[in-house]
This record gives sequence, C-alpha cells and structure tokens, in this order.
Amino acid sequence: MCAICGIMNLENNGAVDRRQIAVMNEEMFLRGPDDGGIWTDIQNRCGFGHRRLSILDLTDAAGQPMLNQDGRIVLTYNGEIYNYQEIRKKLEKTGKYHWKTDNSDTEVLLHAYEEWGIGCLSEFRGMFAFVLWDARSESCILVRDRMGIKPLYYMEDSGRLVFASEIKALLRVRKQTERINEKAMYDYLSFLSAPGEETLIEGIHKLPPATYLVYTKKGLAKKVRYWDVLDHYRTDVKKADADTLSQMVLAEFRESVNYRKRADVPVGVFLSGGVDSSANMALFSEGEEGQVKAFCIGYDRNYSSYQNENHFAKQMAERCHAEYYEKLLKEEDLFDFLPVMAKLMDEPVADPTCFPAYYVSRLAREHGVTVAQAGEGADELFWGYRRWKAYLRLSQLNQIPFPKVLKYAGLGLLCTAGKGGRDYTELLRRSIYREPVFWSGAEGFHEYDKRRMLTDVWRARFLGYTSFEAVKPAYLRFMDKAWEKSYVNWMGYADLNHRLPELLLMRVDKMSMANSLECRVPFLDHKFAELAMSISQKQKTAGGMNKAVLKRAVKGLVPDELVYRKKQGFTAPVYDWFLGRLGRKMHKTIMAFADDTGYFNKRYINELFSSQVNAKKIWYLFNLALWYQTHIIKSVGQ
Repeated sequence: MCAICGIMNLENNGAVDRRQIAVMNEEMFLRGPDDGGIWTDIQNRCGFGHRRLSILDLTDAAGQPMLNQDGRIVLTYNGEIYNYQEIRKKLEKTGKYHWKTDNSDTEVLLHAYEEWGIGCLSEFRGMFAFVLWDARSESCILVRDRMGIKPLYYMEDSGRLVFASEIKALLRVRKQTERINEKAMYDYLSFLSAPGEETLIEGIHKLPPATYLVYTKKGLAKKVRYWDVLDHYRTDVKKADADTLSQMVLAEFRESVNYRKRADVPVGVFLSGGVDSSANMALFSEGEEGQVKAFCIGYDRNYSSYQNENHFAKQMAERCHAEYYEKLLKEEDLFDFLPVMAKLMDEPVADPTCFPAYYVSRLAREHGVTVAQAGEGADELFWGYRRWKAYLRLSQLNQIPFPKVLKYAGLGLLCTAGKGGRDYTELLRRSIYREPVFWSGAEGFHEYDKRRMLTDVWRARFLGYTSFEAVKPAYLRFMDKAWEKSYVNWMGYADLNHRLPELLLMRVDKMSMANSLECRVPFLDHKFAELAMSISQKQKTAGGMNKAVLKRAVKGLVPDELVYRKKQGFTAPVYDWFLGRLGRKMHKTIMAFADDTGYFNKRYINELFSSQVNAKKIWYLFNLALWYQTHIIKSVGQ
C-alpha cells in the first residue's frame, strides 16, 4: 500500500520539475513512510513519484517507481494484486522476463502489462490504483480497480496532466486558485460525498472505479470502463437451492479471505461483533499458527443513540482464540480528532464513522499490525440494511398506476402543510417524475430541503436540476444490462457504483492510511461481488430477513446470537454529543461558512439546530464547513 503521483507534459512547455514531484511525495508521507522514489524520463516529458508502505517483498528491489528491463515501461502503483503468485507462474512459463524480486506483486503487474497490454487487467484480483508510462506510444495510462477501493485523482493544469493518490498533493503544485465545484457541492448535500467523477474542487477529477484513461502528449485519447458486475452474471446461481447457494457463498468468501492473508508483515482484523466482521474473523483465523489480532472500538458509556457492542466482539475473538484489543472513545477524543479529520479529508466524507475508523486504525498500528481486514460491502451485496425493506415496499407501491394528477395534488398538499422535507414527500416527488425511489444508501438532504437551505442566488442556478442526474448513468446501465431488473439488485448496484467507492471506501482509505495502515475488504473481491449480484431478489429477501443468504452461509462459523441479533452499525453518538460543546462548535463553524460563501440561508440553518433529531444533518454541513476552512480558505490565503 502506497501513495503515487506524477506529472506528464501535454505540450512542449519545458521539463518536468522533479522538485514538484518531491513536494507531492512529501505531502503523502503517511501513506508510505517506509521509502520513497522519483523517476523522470530522459527527455523530461514525464515524471513519477512514489511513497512506499512495505507489505510484500520488503527488499529495496521491490521499490518504486519500477522500470522494466529496457526502461521503456515505468510503473507507480498503489494497492495489492492478491493473486500475483498465480500470475507470476504464468509469466515465468513464457521465459521472457528477467526477475529481480522474489515476491513482489509490483513486478508481476509490470511484466503482466508487457505480456498482455492493458488486457492484463482481466488477470488481476485485488485493489489498485496505478499509472504506467509507456515510452513506445509516449502515453500515460491511469487505472483504478474494479470496486474503487483505492483512490486516484487527476487534473489538467497549465498544459500538464498531474495525478496523485490525494487531492492535497495536487493542490501543492497547482498553478491556479482553488474554486468550489458548486454542482458537486449541491450533489454532496444529497449523497454526503461528491458523486461521479467530479470533486468539490473545480478542475480536479476522480478516476471512476473499473476505468482506465490513456493520455498522449495531445491530451486524453481514450477512456474505457473495463468491467461491470452486470456483465458477469453466473447462471449456476439461479438454479441453486438455499443450501447449495449458502455453500457457494461461503466457498467464494473463504477464497477471498485466504487471498487477503498474503503479506510479509503482520495482519489483523477489525471486529465489531456484527455478522460481517465476525464471519471475516472466523475465516481469517482458520489455519493460522499464531494468534490473530482483533481490534474493536467502543465508547466510554452507553448512549441513547449508540449502545456498545464490544462484548459481542470480545466473544467472537475468544471463540477464534484471537488477541483482543479495544479502545473506548469519549467526546474529548472527537475534539482531538476534528483538526486531523479536516486535514485528512481532501474533500468531505460526511460519515461520523470516520471518527471510530481513525481510532481503530491507530489501535491496530500501535499493536504492531500493518494490514487489517475490514467488513465493508456485505450490506450492499446482500440486502443488509433495515431501511432497504421500506425502500422495497415503496418501490412496489410506486408501480401501482395512480393517476398522475392525484400524485401532483398530494405533493402540493404535503408541501403546503410544511411536510415537503419528509421522506415520503420526496419519494412521492420521485414517483411523479419517474425516478427510482432509491438513489443511494446514504442520503442527507432531499431536494425540497436543499431548495430551502440555499440562498436565492444559488438556488436559481439549479432550477430544473435534481441530484438524480448524478446516479442516472448507473440507473440507465442497470436498466439496459441487468439480468433481473429487480428493486433489490438496483439498490445493490447503485451503492456499488456510488456510496461504496465515494463514501464508505474513501472513509476506510483515508482513515487507515492516515495511520500508515493498509485496509483490505474481502467482501469486495470482484469475484465475490459477481456471485452476490447474480442472486435474485426472491433469494435475497426470502423470509423477509435482511442478509438472509449471508447469514445462512456463515451459520456455524459465527454464534447464532451474533448472526441473528439486531443490526446497529458502526458509528458515533453524535446525537448525544450534539447537545453540548460539539453542537456549539458546529453552529459557529457552519454559520461562518454561510457568511463566507453566501450559499446557505441562515434562517434554515438555525431551524436545523432547534432539534436534536437533526444532529446527523448538521454533521454533514459541519464536515463541509471544516473542509472549506482547511482546504479552500487556507489555499486562497497562501
């Protein structure tokens, strides 16, 4: 796990400045504290930087940027190719390649590109963001993994292509003043992160998951989406009975976990006591000679909005004979974290779980672990959220052919009665405009509330626009390609394309890498995702129990009381802390943002603060305001 960066001249405007690459490298030091490297080509058309967190092949020979034997192909790479050993055996059989390392997935990736070109991507099972310089075609190729586990940002700036693992690194060498991307911010208010390819900073882009870009000296030459889970439907799943399906799911998950054990450094497991992390723990501990280390976060007491689950986690750790470590957080820890959070978030990831995710990563690092397994992805793949039941029922109701005029009348009455911001009102509006009821598993503010929140000037810029436009491309792909156009599989596909890569996985990446810790997510192995997305709605919702297929699969590995207990989720008690010092700080910060930008109607903001029930919505605005203070105001003042 590492940090990558680089510059390619798109015009004949002088040499690449190695000092700028060094500056970007240094900005991302925590992602790779073990080593660093810089390469520029002979003609100074292109230069790469790299910071290394050593995981596989700890020798200097595996350092980066890495060149092939004739120096015409250069790689800077962040991630892990878990099946690198199998790929290396294929390459060794050709007899073409001189190997300088014994156990490096980086060198395997480099030679795989030499052998198969960009088609090598079909061989890889892993998480990665990498960039190749191919002198033969004088081109740069930017690649991001299928699920979007690792980030890659880029911009065209003053005749240059500049890329990095973090936006902060790009800002260090950018030649223009930072401006907020207002459309991305409007969509952020809905999705808690900037959706799609845009970021909250104008002109800086995210490479989408499962996509590669080819840049030549004339600019962007090709953009290709090289994988889609909908293209890999497994016909054997449809024919499977419940027992057979459980066996298939368990076998595929076990293989995914086993791949993610590969490392030349200590590996541990994040453990919450829920079914996902417990299943991960059970399979990870299979066949291990020594004790596996497990890490859990709780709070100094039970709160009305969050009840500690550490005893469940400890029970699972004892069952697996693991070394168990926990840390109990208090409100003061959150205040210590806030300046760190603002610095780490290149753009706001408005999920309170960033707070415990940071501390569980630090806990793991403090106890000698460099790699940790996490449980993201299971809920999205297996209909795991309780609120998804309501979305399913509402989606089914939406198919009843009520006259449109009655829907319009109902919408008008609800808005007149002051209920325009209610969930059911927004869902009625969507049904009128033939939008899907479900947009994302993470929704902050509905369209009605956003219109009330914004000042007249800003609201006028978005007349006729809704944030459905951000998810519409995925919806059209789903309707065109899905083998079963069911509500449940749309919800899973929507979150695989948006909420996971842009919110949940960035939360994991930024908080773990801030502690120089690699985090692996076995539920998001692409083969496992292909299996899960081949399961029908009827199979996933059988018996009306969330995550029924996965629960049946791990029954026996995980105690029943953990498998079937009520899901709570891994978060922070912001509702309770909102009433004290945290609430005062949030109000001051958000109001300062409103004054500086002119975006928000301060009367609406004060309405939000009148009720504790709005604590999470206020947290979303607070994250935005903190980010603005840290990255926009300071950059303008430099």
